[in-house]
Amino acid sequence: MAREAALQVTNVLSQDQAETVCLAYIVTGDDSAKEKVEGRTCITIDGCPALCSLKSVEHAGGIVRAKYRAVDEMRNHRGKNAGSATALTEDGWLIVDEFAEKISAKVAELVEEEQKNG
Repeated sequence: MAREAALQVTNVLSQDQAETVCLAYIVTGDDSAKEKVEGRTCITIDGCPALCSLKSVEHAGGIVRAKYRAVDEMRNHRGKNAGSATALTEDGWLIVDEFAEKISAKVAELVEEEQKNG
């Protein structure tokens, strides 16, 4: 869900305002990935409660202005069968759409803030 929401935000909803960086590259210290986040406004989307994305982006010098966890999004949809980590159900895709819309709205808000503050 986290991956699908991130891709929907960066490839469709906010494609001109946001991009994604592979967490594995950040974790392994890839220079290109670090360059993309260091000192920049970031939004993290974690697929599990451990907050690996948040911790790794902060460690790489990213300025995390918003953080999301798929598990929190699922709490808003108790009783729904979203599917599994490898195959979402129809309900799962609807939850992803809602999740992506929420993240995209935050992207727009942060972009507007940065434009105001120069």
